[in-house]
Amino acid sequence: MKAFSYERARTPAEAAAAVARQSGAKFIAGGTNLLDLMKLDIETPTHLADVNGVGLDEIAKADGGGLRIGALVRNTDLAADRTVRRDYPVLSRALLSGASGQLRNRATTAGNLLQRTRCPYFYDTDQACNKRLPGSGCSALGGFSRHNAIVGVSDACIATHPSDMAVAMRVLDAVVETVDPQGQTRAIPIADLHRLPGDTPHIEHTLKPGEMITAVTLPKPVGGTQIYRKVRDRASYAFALVSVAAIVQRDGTGRVAMGGVAHKPWRVEAADAAMPQGARAVASALLDGARTTHDNAFKKPLAERTIAAVLVEAGRTA
Repeated sequence: MKAFSYERARTPAEAAAAVARQSGAKFIAGGTNLLDLMKLDIETPTHLADVNGVGLDEIAKADGGGLRIGALVRNTDLAADRTVRRDYPVLSRALLSGASGQLRNRATTAGNLLQRTRCPYFYDTDQACNKRLPGSGCSALGGFSRHNAIVGVSDACIATHPSDMAVAMRVLDAVVETVDPQGQTRAIPIADLHRLPGDTPHIEHTLKPGEMITAVTLPKPVGGTQIYRKVRDRASYAFALVSVAAIVQRDGTGRVAMGGVAHKPWRVEAADAAMPQGARAVASALLDGARTTHDNAFKKPLAERTIAAVLVEAGRTA
């Protein structure tokens, strides 16, 4: 691990200013992703701004009947919140599908959204990876790619976003609130937070230098049957091969988002419109233009079968 300086910020604006002031500086809260990458010399921050003391750890009612979740709310607390379990069960179920109990006790809402999009070659510093070293190439394209993305990919990267929570947030149309080093705030629809890889896979989100997430707001509950289903190689502590977050209304309309298939939580408007037509139509819209490898071609039929299972479950509980 490389040497770095450290400070404890007292306010969100102070933390944002600290990160903007020094090149290579980063925020740290739970540290469940960042510290691992620092130990491997993949992340080498020059300075850490500890944000654990700036507040932002409350869940409260939002204007318009929604819910405002502080950036530092721990995943365990969010999953267990009574309002979340009642009005946004897809979010609670997604959170409980992620990582382990110990990690959920430390991981924060903002940290979960901003964890690095990655694959095994990202962790191996002996392998080419455009996310670690832009322009070096992508070893996954000709290597083992069972877990990698099949939609929204590029010749520069086929890694997948690992968050379960972000997929549920995407289907719920969450909005991310931020503060910048000048103290200015803005609201970013979660659909616009994460980027596809293109030619710059090392740039994973649309936040500006020093901009810090302060909260995530969920809109007024939409009701319906909410389901999160995750297919993985083992029962716990594993990333999704395919995951589906769905909200299904009694008339068959609804929304659907997927994880495990793209560089960001994946949702397509045409797939939402196709919900009454069944799983095949939904999967066709979600995976339109899919680009698979020999190792991950199975994800296309797996996605359709997982969507079908979710729609059947929704029909039984509607």
